[in-house]
Amino acid sequence: MKSYRKELWFNIPARRGFVNITPQVETCLRESGVREGIALINAMHITASVFINDDESGLHRDYDAWLERLAPHEPVSGYLHNRTGEDNADAHMKRQVMGREVVVAITEGRLDFGPWEQIFYGEFDGGRNKRVLVKIIGE
Repeated sequence: MKSYRKELWFNIPARRGFVNITPQVETCLRESGVREGIALINAMHITASVFINDDESGLHRDYDAWLERLAPHEPVSGYLHNRTGEDNADAHMKRQVMGREVVVAITEGRLDFGPWEQIFYGEFDGGRNKRVLVKIIGE
């Protein structure tokens, strides 16, 4: 059994944003040499997310607006967490909704997606370096 690990680094200058990371994960898969197995892709920061969905800009704008309605950034004084001096309580909540990780089957050396599926990094408290772990296990 093979095991592969790589960290992908991101620095989204805006407070929030979505990045299609499918090409980077596919590169990791090629580097791993795994033909049959699984890939785990997870955000290593509690104010970021990894999720699977369609790569459609309208959907991403809808996500952004929906998440901001669910957990608005302002007023920062509305969150107990922000009493610590931080201003990112909303980002923690957004991450909770969007999820920490995805697992994708690997079949015949390819990510085994359904129609339109792609892997995304979601940033909810940008402006600094953050990482995503790619762990691939298989034969």
